[in-house]
Amino acid sequence: MMKRQAEKEQGSTSSRRKRTGIPELVDETATSLYDDVVAIVEAKFELLKIELAEKISMLASAIILGVILIIGAGYFVTTLALLAGELLGHPFLGYLLVSMLFILCFLFFTRFKPLFLKTLIQKLLLSLHDSNK
Repeated sequence: MMKRQAEKEQGSTSSRRKRTGIPELVDETATSLYDDVVAIVEAKFELLKIELAEKISMLASAIILGVILIIGAGYFVTTLALLAGELLGHPFLGYLLVSMLFILCFLFFTRFKPLFLKTLIQKLLLSLHDSNK
């Protein structure tokens, strides 16, 4: 029993001693590497959150501007229809004229130049993407 107590005391004193040399260097290197990897991963997550917030805010602002543009265009078209109706003497003729203009635009883009609008939008999106870099 005495022998076991002596072994415990000797083992506890040896574990209390600092490791020196290569094992200490390996331990410090591994700990430092782990801390660096954790810091890099946390930084990547923060960067991802910032980029995601930027994309969401850009999308939200585009949606709000689109709604404002649609409302403004609606009022503008109504104003043009009322003006044309006033000039022609009957309000329904102004609305007929404006609606015929929209139908002709629709026919132009679907029958005569179906790829024109697609390529125009594609060029616009690509130019916006290039200007952000």
